[in-house]
Amino acid sequence: MPRKKKANKEDKKTNPDVVGLNAQVLEQPITDTLEVNFMPYAMSVIVSRAIPEIDGFKPSHRKLLYTMYKMNLLTGARTKSANIVGQTMRLNPHGEGAIYETMVRLSKGYEALLTPFVDSKGSFGKIYSRDMAYAASRYTEAKLAPITAELFRDIDKETVDFADNYDGSMKEPVLLPTSFPNILVSANQGIAVGMSCMICGFNLTEVCETAIEFLLNPDCNLFDTLKAPDFSTGGELIFDRETMETIYKTGRGSFKLRAKWAYDKKLNIIEISEIPYTTTAEAIIDKVAELIKQNKIKEIADMRDETDLNGLKLAIDLKRGTDPEKLMLKLFKMTPLTDTFSCNFNILIAGMPRVMGIREILEEWSAWRIESIRRRVYFDLTKKKDKLHLLKGLGKILLDIDKAIKIIRNTDSESEVVPNLMIGFGIDDIQAEFVAEIKLRNINREYILKRLDEITELEKEISDLEDILKSRGRINKIIIAELKAVIKKYGMPRKTQIISEKEVEEYNAEDDIEDYPVTAFVSKHGYFKKITPLSLRMAAEQKFKEDDALSRSFETTNKAELLVFTDCFQVYKAKISDFEDTKASALGTYLPAKLEMDENENVIFVMDAGDYTGSLVFIYENGKAARVPLSSYYTKTNRKKLTGAYSQKIGLTAIIPFDSDLEIAVYTTDNRVLIFNTAALSPKVTRDTQGVSVMTLKQKHRVRFAAGADDTPIKNRAKYKAKKIPAAGSPLKQEDTGEEQLSLL
Repeated sequence: MPRKKKANKEDKKTNPDVVGLNAQVLEQPITDTLEVNFMPYAMSVIVSRAIPEIDGFKPSHRKLLYTMYKMNLLTGARTKSANIVGQTMRLNPHGEGAIYETMVRLSKGYEALLTPFVDSKGSFGKIYSRDMAYAASRYTEAKLAPITAELFRDIDKETVDFADNYDGSMKEPVLLPTSFPNILVSANQGIAVGMSCMICGFNLTEVCETAIEFLLNPDCNLFDTLKAPDFSTGGELIFDRETMETIYKTGRGSFKLRAKWAYDKKLNIIEISEIPYTTTAEAIIDKVAELIKQNKIKEIADMRDETDLNGLKLAIDLKRGTDPEKLMLKLFKMTPLTDTFSCNFNILIAGMPRVMGIREILEEWSAWRIESIRRRVYFDLTKKKDKLHLLKGLGKILLDIDKAIKIIRNTDSESEVVPNLMIGFGIDDIQAEFVAEIKLRNINREYILKRLDEITELEKEISDLEDILKSRGRINKIIIAELKAVIKKYGMPRKTQIISEKEVEEYNAEDDIEDYPVTAFVSKHGYFKKITPLSLRMAAEQKFKEDDALSRSFETTNKAELLVFTDCFQVYKAKISDFEDTKASALGTYLPAKLEMDENENVIFVMDAGDYTGSLVFIYENGKAARVPLSSYYTKTNRKKLTGAYSQKIGLTAIIPFDSDLEIAVYTTDNRVLIFNTAALSPKVTRDTQGVSVMTLKQKHRVRFAAGADDTPIKNRAKYKAKKIPAAGSPLKQEDTGEEQLSLL
């Protein structure tokens, strides 16, 4: 398309419309506009603003931290934030507001980072609050946090390149020589032109341990050390292995975060103390208020923000009779109390944006860190070689100090001293300059001998440094040692709890469970059925498979929770309402299939959990018994499976539930019986405890059966009771076996 001819002076005189702004308008092909105007702008935003580099920082972060470092704020006292902002404008001319917002995000007070780099004082707002604003820069103070020493380690030893600032008045580092993979530790997000980045944070200790394992073995299993992302706001991460593997491999994917809560039974209040990193307290309150207004949530009387100096706290007052577990499941589904974090690990590598997985990031960081160490070693090597060179020149002077003094004394001009020393001792100008600058008081044999003693030590150090430069293994050892030092000095425990996706119960709005009495039947092969009283009255005889039989039955309600113990030392939880009502003539539901048990896992005991106030006694084959409170199996998160349900070190004989203490009869393979009271057993909080010995067994014999004494045919209980446990028990008498003697008459 031809360009429009520019108006000349004559045109302006004859045509008054061709003036001012109209005179500047030119027609231009869209392709030229994109190439000349849009592409440079897009590249500037991508490279110089929005996307972080391998050190984990965007240019704005780097300029701010370097300015604070040069202001001696790593070891010095705090200063007003306004001073820092003003000094930073020498490197970052984007205005006070943008610089101060950068400082706020890096600060400890704002709580956006797991490892904040700015030690702040004053009101810096909170990442979890939309309305809690930060104070003006003239009111707050800041300095560098101690961990920033790891960002600037050996920066003065040419470990990184420096470039001119925007006006060429000073130099600034292109990257910071971080001694740990900060790119994975600090959460980072940015929107460029045509691309963006969203990097979740990981725990500092786990990242450093992973980097160590990677340096030792590039094919290591990342999940062994890098469990999952970690966030400064805590909460719970719903972990799905397949999804997380995709994120680790490709750098893209998403996972769910949800809030942490606790229920105060006395006050009938739910307290939320940690929320997902991606939401705010105000957004949650607004959504709950909206749901209450729409009459979708009826269980809440009031909700308020009680956040104070101790941290975040959202309080929910419940109406009488509300089930807090059920309400939270509903809130998790319908409000930002559960939110999604979408990952996009887009990082600038040598000026080019790349989306990388964790292993690729570690490869790039390791290569970059190795180069930084080499540059540091080379810097030290050069300095030591220069010093050795001077000392060797000094060594030649030692041969004849008087000659050196004579040369200097007999030299007419000061400018001729160095050349005369060079000629007299066969040394170069640098060595001669060094000798010429020695003070008169130091021209003694003792001083020179001390300096010469350094030559041997220097030669050893130089040889060692040269060996480091040649050895990738030794450089790796240096990096590993520095990573271990970071772990020891700055490592902190995880803030975000990891819970398996399989353990998370989802709320289904369509589930309006009706509560009514039922009788539960469990077969020996693990078939379960629940029958209403009406159906039971119509047909009481239960049907089972040909080789199956009834194991246990109990009365309960449709809203009750089942605990299903298996022979793999696990217990599964299930709502009785999850099972359909059936009849006595039906076989029932096969529990291993319904509960998605592991392969070859079998049901050994099923019970009604009730309100988790009772206890269980586990009787083991070796004569030990363990009393475990039922509350040990209670979980707030509605997990569907618990491991370590009982001890796996000993064979289990029986599980006996009880609400109040009772007598238990224990039978052995050599036909002995012992009766003891559960009051003799101390409750153990640990589920997989081995308990205490209640019965001493003869060699090669074991406990074969145990039950409540009331459920056995024993008539003379006193004969089998023990005064103390452990005891050997007594031989079982014929009259206590429950078997009638056959008569010939």
